Amino acid sequence: MTKIRNSFICSHCGATYPQTYGRCPNCQAWNSLVEQTPSNQRLPKSLTRTSQTLEEIEEQTFRHLASSYQELDRVLGGGIVPGSLVLIGGEPGIGKSTLLLQVANRLGQEHRVLYVCAEESAQQVKLRSQRLGMTPAPPELYLLAETDLEVVLQELQTLQPRLAVIDSIQALTWASLSSTAGSVTQVRECTAALMRLAKQAHITLFIVGHVTKEGSLAGPKVLEHLVDTVLYFEGDRFANYRLLRSVKNRFGATHELGVFEMLPNGLEEVRDLAGVFLGNRKDPSPGIATIVTCEGSRPLVLEVQALVSPTSYPSPRRSTTGVEYNRLLQILAVLEKRLGIPLSKLDAYVASCAGIQVEEPAADLGIAVAVTASFRDQVVDPQTVVLGEVGLGGQIRPVSRLDLRLKEAEKLGFKRAIIPAGQEWSSSLGLEVTEASRVLEALTSLGRRPETGS
Repeated sequence: MTKIRNSFICSHCGATYPQTYGRCPNCQAWNSLVEQTPSNQRLPKSLTRTSQTLEEIEEQTFRHLASSYQELDRVLGGGIVPGSLVLIGGEPGIGKSTLLLQVANRLGQEHRVLYVCAEESAQQVKLRSQRLGMTPAPPELYLLAETDLEVVLQELQTLQPRLAVIDSIQALTWASLSSTAGSVTQVRECTAALMRLAKQAHITLFIVGHVTKEGSLAGPKVLEHLVDTVLYFEGDRFANYRLLRSVKNRFGATHELGVFEMLPNGLEEVRDLAGVFLGNRKDPSPGIATIVTCEGSRPLVLEVQALVSPTSYPSPRRSTTGVEYNRLLQILAVLEKRLGIPLSKLDAYVASCAGIQVEEPAADLGIAVAVTASFRDQVVDPQTVVLGEVGLGGQIRPVSRLDLRLKEAEKLGFKRAIIPAGQEWSSSLGLEVTEASRVLEALTSLGRRPETGS
């Protein structure tokens, strides 16, 4: 009989090797290989056909369960799907446990809910619920302070809850595995076991996952592949607003965004975003431009701020908050090459309002306008929004869902919009629309001196 050898998996990148190394050949991380024991399962001797055509498969409709939070239901694609696995990640203190405890508290009024607190005691969770004003306690909310996966699985089978929360997956351990809690092997196998039980018993699982220093879910990506939905909590934990973003959803659209506000009694959803991410438009400052970014089906009007100043170092500093760093470098290079602004001798700092992650290229023109306005110490008209992707040649390229963005800007009281030339838009809008084919054309129609007001 052939002996099945153990393999080694990298806890940093997930690559698998037949033998151990001091350094992972794939990602070059040191001491990151973890031994994993393969399952010794034999294949059946005879196989019968179990595949079906699309016509033979019965159509099954998913009945969503309302979480009592419209913002969370929006991100989930309409509500909670029975038997689904939802992974929530984010920085410590961002509000993951708070939101899930509030959801469990509300659903526990009518449905059986199990909250597995693997990182806290049951007394600590009860104190936190009282601090958040969750009194009286819901009759169907059960707490289990346990880190042993087998005990958790047994409780799920016995209790048969409608919803279960695992806080967190990195704290669970399976005794049959020799690796420590939080390792790739433990996280993967524990999640796989929970997934099998959830699918069989139609139990919805919310799993809390830790994040790495880079901001990605610890696991690594193998954890995201196992679950049905992946949600990220974003925002500054020292600020009031929290953003819940969907990056994977098998039952709805991805990149949907939910907005919450952290208050003394917990997280409250923000349904009306009018002016939430805008500064004081009555007293504008130099180096600020307004853009409209689309997150899923929701347009967001927000400010992009820039500060350009002489550097005292041999190499100028570049810093971003909410804006991709490489994207900023590309825009700075275009401004220096096509407009002659000596940005290679200046420090440049760019930030989005409230630290919102702005990833789409439609924000390029807004960043370019903010950087140029800061360099010239000019104020951009606060009643104007700028939209467009900036190419390496200085040209402005079209953006998606232009009408949706313009309607949102009009609803918030903006009077003017700078858009890419040649792109179709609804003429029934009450905005003064200016088309521009290059960055220089857009800049010449913007800005005014603070002292002249012209």
